[in-house]
Amino acid sequence: MSQAAPLISIVDDDESLKLALVGLVRSFGYEGRGHASAEDFLASGDAGQCACLVTDLHMPGLGGIELLQRLRADGNKVPAVLITARMLPGLEQRARDAGARCLLPKPFDPQTLMRCIEQALPPVS
Repeated sequence: MSQAAPLISIVDDDESLKLALVGLVRSFGYEGRGHASAEDFLASGDAGQCACLVTDLHMPGLGGIELLQRLRADGNKVPAVLITARMLPGLEQRARDAGARCLLPKPFDPQTLMRCIEQALPPVS
């Protein structure tokens, strides 16, 4: 019996980027699901199922760091990759403190994102 592909959840309020990233992770053999906001992601139930979270840092409502803080407060240690169009001083440290494995400035190379995701995933047993 084959094992299901790991779920990679994409949270971004930019619809075209969200769809592109879902397509990218699917092209690498993962299950990809997109969410338009952190609140949508939390309401979906995917937080307890995803193997890795890719989220935009700056979004209306909860941003990426706040989303990670909420997940960590609930005991969810899902590995996360943060993406941002605005690199501000101290942002890398804040992302790391919130539990992000990578912080990628937009635009980023798709291969770099996939490397971050694959490094963040737990080893396959």
